[in-house]
Amino acid sequence: MPPPSLQLEIRDLAVRRGPRLLFEGLGFALSGGEILHLQGANGAGKTSLLETLAGLRRPAAGQVRGLPEEGGLHWLGHRNGLNLNLSVLENLEFWCGLNGAGAAACQPALERVGIWKLRHRLVRTLSAGQKRRAALARLLAQRRPLWLLDEPLDGLDRQGLELFAQLLAEHAAGGGGALVTSHQPLPAGLAGVRILVLNP
Repeated sequence: MPPPSLQLEIRDLAVRRGPRLLFEGLGFALSGGEILHLQGANGAGKTSLLETLAGLRRPAAGQVRGLPEEGGLHWLGHRNGLNLNLSVLENLEFWCGLNGAGAAACQPALERVGIWKLRHRLVRTLSAGQKRRAALARLLAQRRPLWLLDEPLDGLDRQGLELFAQLLAEHAAGGGGALVTSHQPLPAGLAGVRILVLNP
């Protein structure tokens, strides 16, 4: 089943980190099938923008319209959100239980990202790329229309980058949308990609 249609609209958004104004007057729209690549120097507010859209930070001003209802988005931070002392499978099972996804979704998700054979390995024993794949599996265990991805390419080798491109393309083709921060270019050949540069 495709995710619900996405029509996200940002108007005159301002975000602060402590006393510092990161940006103001920001406006853009994102529809299903589109990928917005957020670029900018360190400190420009890319992560803070994603945190604001994820509900982890309150905007200083502006409007956010069309955010999916509760449970309608995936937030993937650059630290992966994995418990290093649990196995790959235990991490995903915990996430599924927390978010109402069935445990049966774990195996196909881990197979899709190529680490089902590592399911019983403790996360702390994995390479950086394997940890990133374990984090990406959360995106597949439950369909959600909006992906907020903070530096998802970090740690991925060539095959990992190809896998990420396939997952992102399938998500967009199914009507989903994504905001992606990355200091490196997104994999070539992705359709529906637009660039938004944040200036500090």
